[in-house]
Amino acid sequence: MKIGIIQGRLLPPINGHIQESPSDWRKEFILLRQLNLNHVEWIVTTTSFEKNPVFSEELKEFKISSICADNLVDEKFASDSFLRENLDPICIAALKNKIDWVTIPLLEKSDISNESDRKSFTSLIVEYADKYPKLNFSFEAETHWDNVLEIANLKDNFWITYDTGNITSQRLDHSDYIRNTIHKISNVHLKDRSFSGQTVAPATGDTDFKTIFNTLSEMKYNGLYTLQTARGLDGMEIQTIHEHKKLFERMNNFEDDSRPF
Repeated sequence: MKIGIIQGRLLPPINGHIQESPSDWRKEFILLRQLNLNHVEWIVTTTSFEKNPVFSEELKEFKISSICADNLVDEKFASDSFLRENLDPICIAALKNKIDWVTIPLLEKSDISNESDRKSFTSLIVEYADKYPKLNFSFEAETHWDNVLEIANLKDNFWITYDTGNITSQRLDHSDYIRNTIHKISNVHLKDRSFSGQTVAPATGDTDFKTIFNTLSEMKYNGLYTLQTARGLDGMEIQTIHEHKKLFERMNNFEDDSRPF
């Protein structure tokens, strides 16, 4: 089971933010090896965009599975100029650092449930598949599977990041979601949520992990898993991630396999 983390989860939160690119990011990769984790999904937020190390550092030696373009969670997400200013630099940085994947969150301010917004975004994002053919784009959505699949099916380098917490908070059926999107799922974000949308510690919310892992196993999923779980107590990040990793390994009922992908 190839389990990694969203960047920053092994270090104290930055200015109270749940997830942010930390200044001492190198330390996290040392801890990654110590905990036998597979990868880090690097994150670029609006706050960190101007000085994010992904644009200035040499990162080829680090186990980075994807760059998560969290800075695209904005009401202007379906604007051509906005994407050129905020997505193109990330794509260029990914190519420079030999990172093959860019994750695009389509939730909150960039939600695609509305058909008009979805059509506007789709008309722009398809150009990126051709503009950056060596990159894979994975869409993390908080909506019914047919909405995100409408986009993912358009290009061979378009994929889906299946977020267990997002689907729970939308009260969607996990088995149905997986079965209809499995051919496009490239990554599974592991988090537990209540039906009200609150992220909680694994196995304490309303997410049906038994159904999730059984269905993923049945459908022969062998891709990445990325911990985006509740942070827990400040200063206890290493212990929290260690416990969450072991818990999900037990849930999945497989031998630990954290070899690099």
